[in-house]
Amino acid sequence: MIVGGAFYFIYSQLANNEKLDWQKFLVLFHKNQSAAGIGFILLLSVLNRLFEILKWQNLVSYLHPISLGEATKQVLAALTAGLFTPNGVGEYAGKALYFDKKETKKVVFLNLICNGIQMILTVIFGVFGLLYFNSRYNVITAKTVAVLFGICFLFFGILFFSKKVNIKGYSIEKLIHKINEIPKSIHQKNTLLAILRYLVFSHQYYVLFLAFDVDLPYFILMSVITSVYFLASALPTFQFLDFAVKGSVAVYFFGILGVNEWVVVFVSTLMWFLNVVLPVLIGSYYVLNFKTKKAV
Repeated sequence: MIVGGAFYFIYSQLANNEKLDWQKFLVLFHKNQSAAGIGFILLLSVLNRLFEILKWQNLVSYLHPISLGEATKQVLAALTAGLFTPNGVGEYAGKALYFDKKETKKVVFLNLICNGIQMILTVIFGVFGLLYFNSRYNVITAKTVAVLFGICFLFFGILFFSKKVNIKGYSIEKLIHKINEIPKSIHQKNTLLAILRYLVFSHQYYVLFLAFDVDLPYFILMSVITSVYFLASALPTFQFLDFAVKGSVAVYFFGILGVNEWVVVFVSTLMWFLNVVLPVLIGSYYVLNFKTKKAV
């Protein structure tokens, strides 16, 4: 059911999206096609997923070492399983199924750290991107920026003063303690791999815009890309609709810069195809051959 649903949604999104002008795409593709360029874009997709796999292998070493092949299987199968759940929540259950039941809570916690560092980087780069873009194009007023920062400080202040508050036995203080139990070397490696992954997929977005003849200054283009990822990540969505959400946010920002809507939609769709669809196709194999981990 998971694999069949994955293929159905992938096909329907590519075949029935009226904003995808395939004729314009083919004309531009024939004009700018380059074996080296295509190879480089595919390499970035491989590196994007590889860094995610290495992150997971590194974090799971806290429980017990696993091979790169095993980490690949778990990450890609979990990605496929999480395709139909909001913000990929099903990915947590998908990875947990590869471990003993007694390790389920630890695996879910490690996956939370794995995704959490990526989200933190998305917020940090996104905020700086938004501020830079806004300083050039004044999308929102200085007063609004000040209000937003005030809300953020208030939010973190509430978190700090309520860290000892228990909700069903859980608290922020306990969460911080659990995080600190993991060796610093693992956290440092996890952070480095997360930064590398962010740089890879954000620059893949950048390279694709260059391939579509979008001629904008590097920092302007990167500020929009980081802003789009930040704002799109803040919205609850499903993996199979990921390109539609990012595409709609990107259309607004790139519209301010005068970039054609069809180019933005195509680049967003290609990013989704390269970084979600292709890994899901491989992950489908692992899902079909999945064998439940028996508790010892």
